[in-house]
Parts: sequence; structure tokens; C-alpha cells
Amino acid sequence: MRGEGLFTERAPNGRFQWQLKAMNGRVVAVSSSVHESSADAERAFAELVALGPALVARITHVRDGLGWTWVVPGPRGNPLVKSSRAYERYATCQNAFRRFMALVARMAEAGAQPAAGAKPVTGAQPAAVGGVGAAGGDGAGGAGAGGGV
Repeated sequence: MRGEGLFTERAPNGRFQWQLKAMNGRVVAVSSSVHESSADAERAFAELVALGPALVARITHVRDGLGWTWVVPGPRGNPLVKSSRAYERYATCQNAFRRFMALVARMAEAGAQPAAGAKPVTGAQPAAVGGVGAAGGDGAGGAGAGGGV
């Protein structure tokens, strides 16, 4: 399914998670927590969008394997949102978070509505990254430093 926006999905345990998809249909980010209803998941995403530019990611090397993931911790340290996959390069992971932030900004401007036709379906070394810049990595800041989101 192609289309940019917010999609909710029913987890195997019957609860709901949200996914944020880019225009090419790839999942950019997923909710870290599960919610009782699709509406609760959408409300959690709206709260995340309201935080906007204040969101900061922790980039961590995956424990058992290759790659890097990003996660946005909440006020109590528990994750609010995470990358949908691991990235081979640190800089690619940084850029993926930047693209997530740009998509969140577009969603904020549009009112953070779920994507049209979206329906529930069944079915290391930490470093801080703000909207731009990060400690560590190779310093590559341009888009296209490795795979895309």
C-alpha cells in the first residue's frame, strides 16, 4: 500500500500501534507502545506531533547484529517512537531521523489526520540527535548518505 501518513495497525495481542509512512509507502517510524483502540493510537501520535521540534533521538547500535536504530525517549525514559528498522550506517540512521522530523512537521501543518483509507489490519553506544547534528558518527549531514527511508 502506497501513501504518506499515519496508519494504525492491530497488533497480535489485539491492541493497536501506529505507523508513519513516507510517500513511497515505506514505514518510517512506529509507536513503541500499544494502545487499547485505534483512536488512542491516533491520539498518542497527535501528542507526539505537538512536541514537534523538541523531539530528540537516541541513536544506538543494535545488540545482536549489524546496524543502528533511533528511538525518541519520553519524559520518564520509556520510548515514545522508534525507527522501523536498523540502518547499516550511523549517518544513514541520523538522516532517517531527520526525514522523520520533516514528515512530522508536514503532518503538523496538515493537522495530523490519519491517511485516507487507512484501516486497522490484523495481523551499544547511545548518542543524542536533535532535528540536526549529533555527537559521534561520521559527520555526514547530507541526504543520500546510504539507503533511503
